[in-house]
Amino acid sequence: MDMRVHRLLTLSIVSLPVIAFTLVSNTVAVGQKKASPAPVTATSTQPAVESLDLDMYARIREEGFRHSHVMEYSSALFDDIGPRLTGSPAMARANEWTRMQLAAMGLSNAHLESWGDFGMGWTQLGSSLFLEKPSHGVIVAQATPWSPATNGVITADVVAVHGLTEESDFAAYKGKLKGKVILYGHAASSPEIDPNKVPAMEHYDAKKLAEIEQYPLNDDMKDVIPVNNVDAIRKVTNGWAFQERVAKFFSDEGALLVLEPGGADGVLSDDTNSSFGWFVYSPEHKQPIPEEVIATEAWNRMSRLLEQKVPVTVTAQVNTQFSGDHEQGYNTIAEIPGTDPKLKDEVVMVGGHLDSWASGTGATDNGAGSVVAMEAMRILKSLDVKPRRTIRIALWSGEEQGVFGSYGYVQSHYATLHFSQAKEDASIPVFVRVMTAPPTLKPEAAKFDAYFNMDNGTGKLLGVFAEGNSAIAPIFKQWMEPLSDLGMTTVSERNTGSTDHVWFQQAGLPGFQFIQDPRDYDSRTHHTSLDVYDHLSPDDLKQAAVIEAIFLYNTAQRDQMLPRPQLPLNLKDKQIEGLFPDALK
Repeated sequence: MDMRVHRLLTLSIVSLPVIAFTLVSNTVAVGQKKASPAPVTATSTQPAVESLDLDMYARIREEGFRHSHVMEYSSALFDDIGPRLTGSPAMARANEWTRMQLAAMGLSNAHLESWGDFGMGWTQLGSSLFLEKPSHGVIVAQATPWSPATNGVITADVVAVHGLTEESDFAAYKGKLKGKVILYGHAASSPEIDPNKVPAMEHYDAKKLAEIEQYPLNDDMKDVIPVNNVDAIRKVTNGWAFQERVAKFFSDEGALLVLEPGGADGVLSDDTNSSFGWFVYSPEHKQPIPEEVIATEAWNRMSRLLEQKVPVTVTAQVNTQFSGDHEQGYNTIAEIPGTDPKLKDEVVMVGGHLDSWASGTGATDNGAGSVVAMEAMRILKSLDVKPRRTIRIALWSGEEQGVFGSYGYVQSHYATLHFSQAKEDASIPVFVRVMTAPPTLKPEAAKFDAYFNMDNGTGKLLGVFAEGNSAIAPIFKQWMEPLSDLGMTTVSERNTGSTDHVWFQQAGLPGFQFIQDPRDYDSRTHHTSLDVYDHLSPDDLKQAAVIEAIFLYNTAQRDQMLPRPQLPLNLKDKQIEGLFPDALK
């Protein structure tokens, strides 16, 4: 998802408004049978000093750094299969390819698990745009996700449409759009380009990591998750509904194509924030008019020409293909079975989301997290590790449209989550609604230990977010001490979000996202045409796989499961009644 909308919406499920992480006080010994799947861990059952197998640390490092296959997996997945939009034939290929690779490693029970009906399958076969008048030129273009195709190659005059904020604005364009290409931006004003801005290659230094490590006393975590605002979410969803009406108006008026600005310096940013509504993947919300994203500089050039009454003509083609209205979403699952008779049914998980957007090949978002998880499992299997607990990998789909894959998995295996059914929330996607009751845990939850996730690009791992779980911070710090030479130094009790670990947290189960070096993820590759193999850092991916393998091994070998938080309940804060005595007079 786009960082703006993704972090406003997906992350708000972990901040509505604050999750309490008070640890439960009761305890159940490892392997002891219990009547209900309520949380069973407590600080009193955790050892003060972790037992670390430093010989295994060394073996994992040797295998991961000297015999890595992470870039081979990367080339096969990104160069060959390519972009993997949820529901597409390419996503189906990626699911099957990962299943086969995990089975070839020797993992057990490699299979695909459906999380339900997603929506329409869609593939971009090709997109083109040429300037014909006032001069000739090639304009790089990408179809917006789930855009319909043009009727072959079209040549048409361009007309600018600005400032549509309500349906009364449609009247000014009534009867003027037939046979035209529309230069349109969701914003009322033209986008601006800062000629002095250089795309950043950012690296977290010691000062930044120290800042992340400090818990903000004012609860301002905007660097990692947004402050939740239900009204802002409703405003966004209302905007989606209005854009759907805009698209219908353009189509009814006979327009041929819409051009939307997306990205600067020749880098195209292309996701459903550029489409006419978030739900364009659903047959009920199918976009009725073809649309392309073009570089903001090209969009601005045409806008300036039209403002000066200079006619602009383009030749274009959007070649896309739909492949079914109700495609199933699948996760790829495989595991290394546990061997301890008392602990083998307990599960440690690792994963990343396999789906991507379509303008690049999904290398940094989040192919990197997927191949690192695969490589971590390969390392452990190559070393013939016999874990006490089962170690399971899950490669999710549907993350970009609503974190669907991991949500479906948690709902199916671990908990039923209860969200607002209020009338005013009907247009808000379930994944950003307020929770109205604690999760109802399922029996499998009692055997779940922890989930580890990577989904912030190709950068090396620098630490881990403890998600407010105070009991787990000292455990992770001990695990990381022998890894400090790799840059793994920071444990932050802050929450973070935007990706698949959040559903485990929502179910009151330990789910963790690593702190990653940003590199050019936010500035260049996130949801853009540069999200490709060449922007991967091989050394960083090797480091990440080694650290994930060590975290998995440590979790699987402990006598106790990792401490977990109390069941979260995200209800709105209620004002204390009778607090001010004079107000009662």
